Amino acid sequence: MNKVVLITGAARRIGATLARGLHAQGMTVVIHYRHSKQAAQTLSDELNQACPRSAFMINADLRDLNQCNSLITETIALTGQLNVLINNASSFYPTPLETATEENWNDLMSSNLKAPFFLSQAASVYLKKEQGCIINLIDIHAEKPLKNYSIYSIAKAGLNMLTLSLARELGPNIRVNGIAPGSILPPEKENSLSEEEYQTLIRRTALKRSGSPDDILKAVDYLIRADYVTGQVMAVDGGRSLFM
Repeated sequence: MNKVVLITGAARRIGATLARGLHAQGMTVVIHYRHSKQAAQTLSDELNQACPRSAFMINADLRDLNQCNSLITETIALTGQLNVLINNASSFYPTPLETATEENWNDLMSSNLKAPFFLSQAASVYLKKEQGCIINLIDIHAEKPLKNYSIYSIAKAGLNMLTLSLARELGPNIRVNGIAPGSILPPEKENSLSEEEYQTLIRRTALKRSGSPDDILKAVDYLIRADYVTGQVMAVDGGRSLFM
């Protein structure tokens, strides 16, 4: 039986790469999106053209607990099973202490920590039936904070501990692991870096180059197949964490 994988934040960037790569391996893909409806539709159409009814798209605001639960129930209604949950969706923007607000706190904690917890809770009954797995996209800054991004760093540190905690709680039926990316894609919008700033980051890696979303796909593919691996957080950062 083909695996069904639900990827949050799958319409663009790393999430879209994961969707395409896992679909190419024969998995049925559920593409979650919040704002990127057109990108999600384009991706879904592309995958379904290759293999009909092998990709589905579901809209949900993961800051809302009811919509988290609905995302799981809709996935089951569409596909009948769930083998892999990938918590990829994330908000990312600076929150310097002097200007941070409660709204910032709630937004960043919800997308980066609250949603993965409650999605895992809702999905666990279905994942248990399939001896499935959960993969959380964390960040190397879960261990070494990023200046002026304190709330984000705190939330990712929580996601790191959530990964370890759920691995203990959900074993032996469900494996839970994490991936901590480094410099994979340049930040967007208000977080965008100048070319000089980005190259400075690259120089702070052991491999002296940036990674690509395909590097995250390879790690995800390994963790889906690695039946004797749980409770691990894999850094995919070109050795950047050696210099932090």
